[in-house]
Amino acid sequence: MNVQDERSIADSIAAIPFPDASWEEIAWARLDSLTKPPRSLGQLEVLAQRLAVLQRSTHPSIARKAIVLMAGDHGVTAQGVSSYPSEVTAQMVANFAAGGAAINQLAAHAGASVIVVDVGVAHELPEAPGVVAARVRNGTADMSQGPAMTRAEAVAAVGVGIGVVDDLAARGIDIVGTGDMGIGNTTASAAIVSALLAADPADVVGPGTGLDEEGVAHKAEVVRCALEVNAPDASDPLDVLAKVGGLEIAGLAGVVIGAAARGVPVVSDGYISGAATLLALRLAPAARPWVFASHRSAEPGHRLVLAALGLRPVLDLDMRLGEGTGAALAMEVMDAACAVMSGMATFGEAGVSGRDG
Repeated sequence: MNVQDERSIADSIAAIPFPDASWEEIAWARLDSLTKPPRSLGQLEVLAQRLAVLQRSTHPSIARKAIVLMAGDHGVTAQGVSSYPSEVTAQMVANFAAGGAAINQLAAHAGASVIVVDVGVAHELPEAPGVVAARVRNGTADMSQGPAMTRAEAVAAVGVGIGVVDDLAARGIDIVGTGDMGIGNTTASAAIVSALLAADPADVVGPGTGLDEEGVAHKAEVVRCALEVNAPDASDPLDVLAKVGGLEIAGLAGVVIGAAARGVPVVSDGYISGAATLLALRLAPAARPWVFASHRSAEPGHRLVLAALGLRPVLDLDMRLGEGTGAALAMEVMDAACAVMSGMATFGEAGVSGRDG
């Protein structure tokens, strides 16, 4: 990869549109005219208003939904940071393709398609039709021993995410959610968050796949070691991504940037997606209005991410599975918000007296 590839990311960032501020008042005027006390639906109205502004419509719609699920492996699993072996990543990709995972059920319930992308699985995949083959390399290296990948590989993986969203936008998608699969990726996410937010690893490392207290403490030390060995530059998000990140995390950062560049709202899932979104918004601050936080993960570091991004999550259900499960559920709430704004009658249309008679 060469400099031109980083320039292509810069081109996508430069293409991100600024929402039309005049639509903020237009949207609230519509919502406040509906047959209910003003703002009585709370955050449901906030969601509707944000979508109305982004779509420049008093009747917003997110009927065409997609979850982009990026899959990649992590060499740092050699340090015993996960309860599951790395082979599970490839096995779960096959499960996604067969429709047997949690995200398949929740996405179907939300009316969303699931696009599974192999951006960095380390093992050969079982027969898995429908999986987008975009592998940059066979998993990352062990970041506790040196850089997880090269800068060029990180850039390429970001480009994969941008390309996937370009294809979806060309097909008229209304909203995109992020999802992930990668044994060891909460360790990489914690390292990214620690580097970008100057947080102590102990404050951003959680149980992930179910580690006990001793396992969490060991995981925090592995993150601390990776940061010391690699000395990622917090002022250069791509440096952080290459040194202590993951290929699927890079792909998701590309999804966020690509969606914003195409004027498509994007729903960030849990901790792994949160780390990717943090990277994306450090690269592309203009993407911020296009991003929604689906839920507050039970992973402790996600709270710091949401606070740093200034995002209020749609849901808080103690979830920490990933896969895009929170994004799928949040889309249902956002769909309901659109239905309220688009389908309710105004006081005038219904012949109902307003507060002033």
